[in-house]
Amino acid sequence: MEQELTYNQALAQLEALVKKMQAPDCDIDNLSAYTSQALKLLKFCKNKLTVTDQKVKQVLDSLSDDKSGE
Repeated sequence: MEQELTYNQALAQLEALVKKMQAPDCDIDNLSAYTSQALKLLKFCKNKLTVTDQKVKQVLDSLSDDKSGE
């Protein structure tokens, strides 16, 4: 992935790849490339979700800290 994708762009690309892979006329020679690209997109999406989850937890923790200091 040369340029930084958004999560939604990566997800759309992943969905398009899955459709290609599920198509009855999917060329077996392309299947390996599709699988490799899908794996990269899955890793990218997982990373985005993990980072977002960590940030949300930090915000919630800081809110908890603020309330305990009142």
